[in-house]
Amino acid sequence: MDTCHVSCCANRTPNVVSWGRGGLIAFGTCNSVALYNPQEIRIVELLNKHTGRVNAVQWVHKQDCSLETQLVSGGSDNNVIVWEKQDGKFTACAVCSGHSGPVCAVDAVSLSSSHLLVASASSDSTVKLWTCTSDAAECLQTVSFGSGFMMDVSLALLPGSRVPVLACGGDDSKVHLYVQLSGQFQRLLTLTGHEDWVRSVEWATKDGELWLASCSQDCLIRVWKLFAKTAAEPDHQTDAIIKMKENIIQVSGDEFAVTLETVLAGHENWVYGIHWQPPCVKGDSVEQPLKLLSASMDKTMILWGPEEDSGMWVELVRVGEVGGNTLGFYGCQMSPDGSMILAHAFHGALHLWHCDRNQGEWRPSVVISGHFNAVQDLSWDPEGEFIITVGSDQTTRLFTPWTRKGCSQITWHEISRPQIHGYDMQCLTMVGRFHFVSGADEKVLRVFKAPRNFVENLANISCTSLEKLLGCNDIADLPEGASTPALGLSNKAVFQGDLASQSPQQDSENFNSMSDQYKESYFQPLKLTEPPTEDDLLQNTLWPEVQKLYGHGFEMFCLASDSAKTVVASACKASKPEHAAILLWSTTSWKRLQSLPCHSLTVTQMAFSPNGRLLLAVSRDRTWSLWRHGNPDSDTEASFSLYANTSKDTAVHTRIIWSCDWSSDSKYFATSSRDKKVIIWCPGDSECEGVSVTPCSSVLDVGDSATAVSICPYLCSDQSYLLAVGLENGQILLYKWRPSEDLSSGSDWSRCGETHACRSHTLMVKRLRWRPRPGRAGHGGQERNEERAWVQLASAGADHVVKIFNIKISAL
Repeated sequence: MDTCHVSCCANRTPNVVSWGRGGLIAFGTCNSVALYNPQEIRIVELLNKHTGRVNAVQWVHKQDCSLETQLVSGGSDNNVIVWEKQDGKFTACAVCSGHSGPVCAVDAVSLSSSHLLVASASSDSTVKLWTCTSDAAECLQTVSFGSGFMMDVSLALLPGSRVPVLACGGDDSKVHLYVQLSGQFQRLLTLTGHEDWVRSVEWATKDGELWLASCSQDCLIRVWKLFAKTAAEPDHQTDAIIKMKENIIQVSGDEFAVTLETVLAGHENWVYGIHWQPPCVKGDSVEQPLKLLSASMDKTMILWGPEEDSGMWVELVRVGEVGGNTLGFYGCQMSPDGSMILAHAFHGALHLWHCDRNQGEWRPSVVISGHFNAVQDLSWDPEGEFIITVGSDQTTRLFTPWTRKGCSQITWHEISRPQIHGYDMQCLTMVGRFHFVSGADEKVLRVFKAPRNFVENLANISCTSLEKLLGCNDIADLPEGASTPALGLSNKAVFQGDLASQSPQQDSENFNSMSDQYKESYFQPLKLTEPPTEDDLLQNTLWPEVQKLYGHGFEMFCLASDSAKTVVASACKASKPEHAAILLWSTTSWKRLQSLPCHSLTVTQMAFSPNGRLLLAVSRDRTWSLWRHGNPDSDTEASFSLYANTSKDTAVHTRIIWSCDWSSDSKYFATSSRDKKVIIWCPGDSECEGVSVTPCSSVLDVGDSATAVSICPYLCSDQSYLLAVGLENGQILLYKWRPSEDLSSGSDWSRCGETHACRSHTLMVKRLRWRPRPGRAGHGGQERNEERAWVQLASAGADHVVKIFNIKISAL
């Protein structure tokens, strides 16, 4: 199994992103640290060890600007972990545990080739200092702040010496400077001036002087300078120049002065993050450019620097978005060569700009994106060209493979966000190539159909012809796109005629009506040749809602559609039999066809057999039910009747059944349960009445709660069936099963693959889905026979991550 795609985004905390010299961006995503390569636009590695959300990540930069080999992360599990690169892979070499609250900021500086000094700030009102070697970590000192909190810490070495200096900024609006004297850190100075919480502090070393930047919720940035005092300066110039007040500190016989260099005002909201441009090597020396990047809740990033002539600090570049329905930026980073800048936003999205050297302009770049909460369900389109996912972050997202010009590697990207909702999304099913039904924590099902603009952009990005994509769909009657009314939840179709009438309205001071105060987010048609930016995804890639389906009494839980895409089955949360009935809907008229009562608690998953004759449902009440289609050949509306079911006595599973799936020949189905068992059943000939369906496999114990199961639509070379099983601990297992007469020995199952710690999810696997076609999406028809050796498996996890695995079925 090799991972071909990982989609995820940064956690909603300020210090969670760090850009290293090797070109890798490290960021916390749920409980993992992701290593992201912005050149290849893909996640290279996920580091799994934290058991709580990762809140802070920091590369350990080296004095000589060589590539970093160490990384420090802090999380809500109260731990700080030092990662070290060994044999090309990062492993956790030291765990610093001692905080009694979540760690919110970390920094580190190397004292020698083997010793690392780490500082960590936590919500337990302390800052701890640790010394770490390659195999152990010990707490050197704990600095307590009473009832106050430190938001950020930064470490540096005093100029001309190897004495560590620590800056802490916190909720007392002050910046505290600590210096290590005879082994212990002592507070030597408190810098005042900010009028609100200090959110971030960062040191930079230039020409033997230390520069400290601090930013605050008072919308201002302060830059301080720390330098060694020389022998007494002559006094005769003092009346000619106005000098800033100097704060003097004594460090083992040397005198250092700290002065305020400048105050930068330009942001209109809280400034959450600051970052100095990384130093670069020029000849034999290391040079630190005096350029400072800042990110704010006003949705902009500013690059600041002193003017060459006057030395006055000015705004050099400002990037970001105006308007839109997003919240601002939490932090910022700059690439080692200064050509790219990155911000991460409130909803976890990464925003990357690169400097176009020819025109000197900053332009948005393509980045990865993903859900910022648990991913609940996913589905492939019937042709296997893209996947749609839904999550508890109230969004529906569509990912497709993309081949960049002049690049052979295929990367997956989000190219549309069909639905942005007010409720947590729970389930979805495709009812056509560009047509899906979704359910959320509301009693309504919503049906969406792709607009013309999406189909055109998909054709451009995937390099297929528009006619081929639309097939039988008549493009003339498709709307251009969709927009959301200011106070509504339903996406409204926008047609060609509507675009012309959308002239920009004059901003009048007096509102004529209520609707003028709450402007719609207007749809602008996009012409894409590459995946869109986050701002476009939010506003211009919605799909129109074509139908609402009413009938359930509680929040939606699961959905399924048959292979002919004519019937949709839906079920909602239920604690009583009357609410646990499955409802069937016609996809042509969207009328309710039938209600199927049988279960007494929530139906957790459903699946139609590939031949369309049977509907399988599994439930929280530990039983499953099979429903038979009245006459599969007639064109009349579906009529399903109960064909078989297990009762409390005949149920083999003893806990909630989480998942189920059919084999592609409709001969067998599998169920997986919290009791760690996976069982395969044979429904027999569905023409006979009153059959008892019994297990046709031995009971497979997978060692942990089996939360997802999926049967590959293609047989292995030895004619056995391939199953993927997802566990509650995040691992995915591959098993081969072949029918056998003797079930007692358990020889019908053989384990043929599993995901290792770095490939697994860190939380429960929510859904597994095999690609409905052989081959790898996006690889086209170049090597048809070679592609047939591959199958793809998509998985969705509660750890916010969607993964796609390539599996060589011919090698199993």
